[in-house]
Amino acid sequence: MEPALNEATQFLLDGDPAIRWQTMRDLLDSDEAAVAKERARVAETGWGRRLLDLQDPEGTWAQAIYSPKWISTTYTLLLLRHLGLAPGNPAALRGCEQIWSESGVEGLLVLPKSTSRGDTCVSGMFVALAAYFGYEDEKVGWVIDWTLDQRLDDGGWNCRTLRSGASHSSYHTSITVLEMIAELQANGYDDPALTEAAERGREFFLAHRLYKSHRTGEVSHPTYTKLSFPPRWHYDVLRGLDYFQSVDAAWDDRLSDAIELLEGKRRKDGFWPVQHKHAGRVWFDMETGRNPSRWNTLRALRVLRWVDRIR
Repeated sequence: MEPALNEATQFLLDGDPAIRWQTMRDLLDSDEAAVAKERARVAETGWGRRLLDLQDPEGTWAQAIYSPKWISTTYTLLLLRHLGLAPGNPAALRGCEQIWSESGVEGLLVLPKSTSRGDTCVSGMFVALAAYFGYEDEKVGWVIDWTLDQRLDDGGWNCRTLRSGASHSSYHTSITVLEMIAELQANGYDDPALTEAAERGREFFLAHRLYKSHRTGEVSHPTYTKLSFPPRWHYDVLRGLDYFQSVDAAWDDRLSDAIELLEGKRRKDGFWPVQHKHAGRVWFDMETGRNPSRWNTLRALRVLRWVDRIR
């Protein structure tokens, strides 16, 4: 028997199939068969169907691998992953094939073309997409190894290390690599190196309380405190917290500041807003800043549910 619906969960269930199936799984503990049935609708109707219908005949989107943002193959597939398009979807696999066959130089993924060296952030995205959708390529293994090898002494990663010698980890790159590792582990990759890297990466974020300078305690960047969706390649505190809940991390008191910040973002009507949009071309807007955000409400509620369970 389903728990009684409150206003927030009903608001979510009135949304797109991508919102509904995750609400059923993460907030209502619905029967697995019912969740799977609703998830299948992502490919059939709503935002998911619209994105799939925009695919080029050759398997790309916008006839491009990484740019223009946010309508290229990479970012469209990342969005479909957020929607929960089922792994093994033929259109998604064709898109992954285009990514892995069209990118790379001297054994490293180097998109965008402005660099002649590997890009840790892009590699993390590509591996995560391959792991999630079930795309197999002989290059995936060595890209994983290369990405892990780029870890810095503070436990995180920075795509500017090879470009300009950056020695302090980037929130943006580090969360992308941590999500890559989580996707690999969720899909059967069992390697102690992944576990160690994930633990070190989480420690980087905990040392920064997910959005603060570890030196001064001040907010590291104003946008880290503004809730957005989709995140694209950008970090914000809700993306960080949603990662921690997705891997069911143990409670750590250094999460408290981020949780308090998130709770303070809740509107008087009980929902959460979209506070920031990342500039760039989009296929369509799923939400606007004028109305409460189903995406951010869903993500915030599942974070808080996780916190209530583990704290």
